[in-house]
Amino acid sequence: MSAKRHVYIGTDGGATTSKVGGVWDDGTVISTQLVQRPTGALNGPVAVVRGWVDAITDYLALHGLEWDQVQGVGLAIPGPYERFGVLGRSPNLPESFAGFDLYTAYCDALADRAGRPIPLAFGNDGNMGGVAEAQHARGDQSATVVMLAPGTGLGCAYVGRDGLPLDGDSLNGMEGGHMPAPLHLLGAQPYPCGCGRTWGCFEVYTTLSGLPYLLEERLPRYPDHELATSTLSMRERAFRLRGLAQKGDPLALEIFDFQARALGLLVATLAMALDMQYVVIGGGLMDPEATIASFRERYLSIVRETAEPYLWSPQRGFLTIVPAALGDLSQAIGAALTILYQQRARHAG
Repeated sequence: MSAKRHVYIGTDGGATTSKVGGVWDDGTVISTQLVQRPTGALNGPVAVVRGWVDAITDYLALHGLEWDQVQGVGLAIPGPYERFGVLGRSPNLPESFAGFDLYTAYCDALADRAGRPIPLAFGNDGNMGGVAEAQHARGDQSATVVMLAPGTGLGCAYVGRDGLPLDGDSLNGMEGGHMPAPLHLLGAQPYPCGCGRTWGCFEVYTTLSGLPYLLEERLPRYPDHELATSTLSMRERAFRLRGLAQKGDPLALEIFDFQARALGLLVATLAMALDMQYVVIGGGLMDPEATIASFRERYLSIVRETAEPYLWSPQRGFLTIVPAALGDLSQAIGAALTILYQQRARHAG
């Protein structure tokens, strides 16, 4: 039966590892088995593109599929971009990638392997992760979804009723994490953000990037804490907070409670502009392999409780906040869904 069905493939092109996922033509996931390879960025962009095509070939063979079943491919890639399809200079990739027309190179490589042109969707990896998590969260409903994924930075995606992300006209992604936080509600100082802004971006209060600031500010209240006497740098000490929080450490929990409150305020702020029905919280804090259930429940509860008073009355009890569910598969699956939705829209038009 699978040999007769059309499939859509997604490539998640990370700086370190690249992953492949796929969906059937009805949008259901082909497999939850994670297929990944080293990206090999040091070998240059041409070699990376060739490796992506080889990985798709291996993925198809693994699932008894053929290239003639592939109706489209999606590529999830981190920014920045000089223009559509062309990479800008990234701190995580070699200089050889800056100015490289990745869209055209991947289109050409796919056509060479398949023996025909393959439609390609190209977009921000956070956006495409949002597409997959949105489908999982809302099921068959027609609803809008925001995904927030705190990690090193704050991924932010808005997914419309058509299943596709809001890209904007210049950023190719939603930068809600760099909106200014209401510092008077948080009782916080305007920490500088890695983006260069000093107005107090939400990102610096909700992610790893701001943990050293939060830790340094609170450590004097815990003079006997192991991190207070540590000789590690503040950033290295901040890396230990997540593990300590899983053990119920009061200092670590205080800091993550603060970050959850900040994220709750961002949810309420975005609800004013986007009026979404679902908010999906992703990132490492929601990873079942990295955090315990009681920690995740506590974090999400604080996000909900913080956002609720600032919502309009019709939004209370309607806006639903859920944890991400797809983990490392989300961006590859989202890339596959994105090209599927684009093809559906094109054929319907």
